[in-house]
Amino acid sequence: MLDRRRLDALPRNVLSGLRRGVEKESLRVRPDGALAMTPHPVALGSALTHPQVTTDFSESQLELITGVHATGAACARELTEIHQIVYGAIGDELLWCASMPCSLPDDDAIPIGNYGTSNIGRLKHVYRTGLAHRYGRRMQTISGIHYNFSVPGPLSDDAYFALIRNFRRHSWLLLYLFGASPAVCACFVEGRPHELQKLRDDTFYLPFATSLRMGRLGYQSDAQSSLAVSYNSLEGYADSLQDALTRPYPAYEKIGVREGEDYRQLSTTLLQIENEFYGTIRPKRIIGRGERPLHALRERGVEYVEVRLMDLDPFLPVGIDAETMRMLDVYLLYSLLSDSPDDDAQAIAANARNQQRVASRGREPGLLLERGREKSTLADWGRELLDECAPVADALDTANATNAYSAALARARSAVDEPTSTPSARVLQAMAQDYENSFPRFVLAQSQRHRDTIRVLPLSAELVERHARLAQESRGRQQAIEAGDTMPFESYRQHYLDPRRLSA
Repeated sequence: MLDRRRLDALPRNVLSGLRRGVEKESLRVRPDGALAMTPHPVALGSALTHPQVTTDFSESQLELITGVHATGAACARELTEIHQIVYGAIGDELLWCASMPCSLPDDDAIPIGNYGTSNIGRLKHVYRTGLAHRYGRRMQTISGIHYNFSVPGPLSDDAYFALIRNFRRHSWLLLYLFGASPAVCACFVEGRPHELQKLRDDTFYLPFATSLRMGRLGYQSDAQSSLAVSYNSLEGYADSLQDALTRPYPAYEKIGVREGEDYRQLSTTLLQIENEFYGTIRPKRIIGRGERPLHALRERGVEYVEVRLMDLDPFLPVGIDAETMRMLDVYLLYSLLSDSPDDDAQAIAANARNQQRVASRGREPGLLLERGREKSTLADWGRELLDECAPVADALDTANATNAYSAALARARSAVDEPTSTPSARVLQAMAQDYENSFPRFVLAQSQRHRDTIRVLPLSAELVERHARLAQESRGRQQAIEAGDTMPFESYRQHYLDPRRLSA
């Protein structure tokens, strides 16, 4: 429940000074909608060192990174500008506008990201090779949006972890409101056990799904399901993560680290590095070059949170808009200012079950969710949570001289009352009305529309020059890193993974 006293005590400059940034993944595809097999475009600079344009798992999977912004509108504007630059560099290729992937080649043919010959570049490539062996390459081509959020001024680690616990308790609401992946290309499930229904030869789906990306077909792992990560404190979180980073896992020991001179993964532990841990939200801290993220958290505390459950919205040119960001701000601030009891194993398991239900059945009429020892319908609980958010939206409107936060909340309320207005429902409606229920045909057409929309936007010479300079500088930094390496890679790998480097 929202603590109104804490909300009322927040200074205006805190409410007007929230900070956010976006990291957006997209597959590059050919004009026919198949995965582009071309290398990362030279015009976009070095994927190792460019501050705004890099790759995620695959060489064909761009990751676009905004700076930190004072408003959602400014963040969306910069994300659009980065898209303009990208479209100027990729020729006739497209950015696939959905989270679930396009037509894919055989698993082994999906290209893994290449970051050059430096030790850090090889480390990044070998880590991704390990992901391929552990989870398969197809799963890694799923794309999403990460929303980074922080509150200005001193905020304790305990406060950020309270936010995280509340976020995880009710994150199903965001899956319902913003999930946009109810269907997949048939190639994604080929040869895999699944519970999806066949819609046509090229498309499988679930009729009431919101986000298959966040369900059993998406970023899930039997190995990681054994993790009992604590979010009750920074110390507990760090200790449980360190255990996963240092504990050998039998299935990964069978893979081995090397086969001859070829590396198969970085280590045989449950997690190779911190980034492998899948979660809907993470505590984060900017790290120095070569620094381990867990060390940075322990030494300097939480700097911001990274929300990881947002699908790409295929109806939006860059996958997210300012209104969605405002609703995220409202929800995150509500999570910060509400009572947040400690988690236990039972509550964590219930959170996971609720997430799975909403990911696969979120628009099902009368869907029941676990709420402590009781059960509640998604609609009733959702309306209650959004009512609780209303004072937060009002306070943000007052501090920012707008009504945009209340408008975003009103739209969310409408989506709870009318499931057909959610992005996941609209995807299925559009597929049925215009594309004979074909998921790949729908996404390809949307991707073409978004490309055309972005390409006709005004593009200043200053922006073009700035990004050309960033690309050139990034290539120079990669060359300098490669020239400066003196340590053999195996020594570098062992040094990087030394458990002592995880401590504060």
